[in-house]
Amino acid sequence: MNNSLKQSIWQAPVLAVLAGILTIGANHWRADSIPIVGEWSVETRFSDALGESLVVTLEQASQLFTKGNALFVDARPQNLYAQGHIRGALSIPWQDVDRYFMDAADKLDDSKTIITYCDGESCTLSHELANFLKDMGVENVRLLVNGWTIWQEAGLPADMEMN
Repeated sequence: MNNSLKQSIWQAPVLAVLAGILTIGANHWRADSIPIVGEWSVETRFSDALGESLVVTLEQASQLFTKGNALFVDARPQNLYAQGHIRGALSIPWQDVDRYFMDAADKLDDSKTIITYCDGESCTLSHELANFLKDMGVENVRLLVNGWTIWQEAGLPADMEMN
């Protein structure tokens, strides 16, 4: 093995380590540093602007539904809502929120808990919609993570498209 290859073999890892140290140091001294270890729990990912969790459990959502104290809002696209949704849910597709919100605004009863939902553990449509509703002055807004799937799996009331 020639000398320049031997030198490159030990220099590459040393340079990588030095770059890492410089990066961590620069991040540490920045006023708006990025946390190296973050909190990625559901409650943290789905929180409002103040950092308060918007998450409601399936059990809580089911109890609110049974008592008539909840209004569910489906954030999925209209075609998915039409295929099936939580019984009595409003459709405000996040992609078309500007078009649907004004029609639904008078139905958003402040005496009820407004529960947004979409489908899938990583679906953020309901989170975006929940934050939008809060920004529009709706106070008691929560979200049901993976709402449509867990609602169906629990056998709770749903309206399904008939073919």
